[in-house]
Amino acid sequence: MVTVDGPGGTGKSTVSRAVAERLGLPHLDTGAFYRAATLAALEAGVDLDDPVAIEEVIRKRSFRQELGSMYLDDQDVSELIRGEAVTLNVSKVSAHASIRALLVDYQRRWVNEHDDRAVVEGRDIGTVVLPDATIKIYLDARPEVRAQRRASQSGEALEAVLEDLYRRDRLDSTRETSPLTVPEDAIVVDSSDMEFEEVVAHIADLARARVGLNSDRT
Repeated sequence: MVTVDGPGGTGKSTVSRAVAERLGLPHLDTGAFYRAATLAALEAGVDLDDPVAIEEVIRKRSFRQELGSMYLDDQDVSELIRGEAVTLNVSKVSAHASIRALLVDYQRRWVNEHDDRAVVEGRDIGTVVLPDATIKIYLDARPEVRAQRRASQSGEALEAVLEDLYRRDRLDSTRETSPLTVPEDAIVVDSSDMEFEEVVAHIADLARARVGLNSDRT
């Protein structure tokens, strides 16, 4: 089991998917569960400060992730969950302890279904979701680098992206339940001055050395 944690804008999803492909393992983006839950709550029009109402909405819907796509019931919502409304509200929804507990259960079930052999990424994977993972990576980068990468992808103004990253970092690191922290036994990978392929190759090599994985599909 390989876990990849880190703040927003570090490229966790793209890096983790590439690492999983290189190692011949399935990939789980746990953040997509929180985004899908936020989308469901927004569609239902419930108060996002009311965890009971949000949980009721979640329990009425089905959540699954397969082949890199996130499904809410039978609808592929992979693009919808990256929209502005979800992005602005996902930290608020994911801060509720009861919501995190419910979705962590979904995530652990997914891992069990894949025989504990996967690359799993998020913000509390090595500390809460899979604390006994064989290798834990904490992917980081300087805030200005993260903002530049995200702005290049989204086309948004750099200043606005940087402000939003600081906001999300603050919310994620100060929430009462499962705050964003570096797992004690994690290997910190600072990608600030690394090219994408360098980051992927480095993490894949670390996984091979620790887990004994030999697959390389790239």
